[in-house]
Amino acid sequence: MPTNVLMPALSPTMETGTLSKWLIKEGDTVTAGDVIAEIETDKATMEVEASDEGKVGKIVIPEGTEDVAVNSVIAVLLSDGESASDIGDVSAPPPAAPKPEAKTPESKPEPKPTPAPAAAPAKNEAPKPAASGDRIFASPLARRLAEQAGISLSSLQGSGPHGRIVKHDIETAKEKGVPSKPAAAEAAQAPAAAPSAAMPVDAPYEEIKLSSMRRTIAKRLEESKRTIPHFYLTVDVEIDKLLALRKQIKATSEDYNISVNDFIIKACAMALRKHPAANVQYAGDKLLQFKRADISVAVAIEGGLITPVIRGADSKSLNDISTEMRELAGKAREGKLKPEEFQGGSFSISNLGMFGIKHFDAVINPPQAGILAVGKGEQRAVVKNGALAIANVMTVTLSCDHRAIDGAVGAEFLQFVKGFLEEPLTMLI
Repeated sequence: MPTNVLMPALSPTMETGTLSKWLIKEGDTVTAGDVIAEIETDKATMEVEASDEGKVGKIVIPEGTEDVAVNSVIAVLLSDGESASDIGDVSAPPPAAPKPEAKTPESKPEPKPTPAPAAAPAKNEAPKPAASGDRIFASPLARRLAEQAGISLSSLQGSGPHGRIVKHDIETAKEKGVPSKPAAAEAAQAPAAAPSAAMPVDAPYEEIKLSSMRRTIAKRLEESKRTIPHFYLTVDVEIDKLLALRKQIKATSEDYNISVNDFIIKACAMALRKHPAANVQYAGDKLLQFKRADISVAVAIEGGLITPVIRGADSKSLNDISTEMRELAGKAREGKLKPEEFQGGSFSISNLGMFGIKHFDAVINPPQAGILAVGKGEQRAVVKNGALAIANVMTVTLSCDHRAIDGAVGAEFLQFVKGFLEEPLTMLI
């Protein structure tokens, strides 16, 4: 019996994905474990392996197809002795349609299992124009599309609620070639629209379609800023001893290539162990307090960012953290991270110091309750024993979810982080 290859769920939040590329073709023989496709999820572009063996009898979903639902049939494998005639009806499902603007369908006297669509004008029937001086009701998107297409809104009959002109009406008018109207006359009837930075009027621009990852980033960060009460705590950290220790460690062996960020990961993990009240997550009517410090580290990749996780970083050596972080960052940039390598985490770090950024406030990565934003280390004038001196200083800012972490808890945690970084030998004991 032919075996259906299904669209896998590669992350807990994945509902659809883009089948970016097939690495097989019809007629190829595959075995379990062979990489057969690349799929763009809401997190990253990932390779998908075959779970069965057989000959590729049919590729159902062509590469480049977007919004393929999880568990949809994407290909069919044939066993020995089977042919294409054994494949049943596995035609590609229609792509997920975008959510339409709200419409009020016409009611029917007799009951129907589904609502009847709004009646459309007859093919050769001219749309009913708006009376002179009447206000024209249209969605902002419809107004923008009409302006770009040179279509007069007053010549259209809206199909939305209460005759409101919507996107569908503009597209229909473009197909029928509805005549345009002078812009001045149109403006006299339509209320002025508020300017939008996202929809420039005069400036030239190019529309760039959002990837699944970028859509997810936008959704999660919007949710974070809308639902999580952020507050911020900032301290300066002197890192002269850290830089000296790092140089000394590197000099002992070429195998040790520990970065400043590795020290920061270790310091945050040990601070969470020292101060578990900060290693928490808000969960409605309770707090989850973690017994292990799993540190998510933001890594910039093409089209967005992803946060691979160093699990149990509080119990790992600096060298182990350094080795694991390099491997995870490399896999992240190649789009080869496995779900268990970027899901979870109890705390995050975002470091923009390598870009010359001195200070910034990071957005909390839900459902976590804290993230540390790290700026560049640089020489600054400091006061020591009543006299000016020069020291290498790094500014770090802690963003806290006030539902889970109070100001004093966040401040004490940050003092632990500062202490470990300014006296790095304490992390090696």
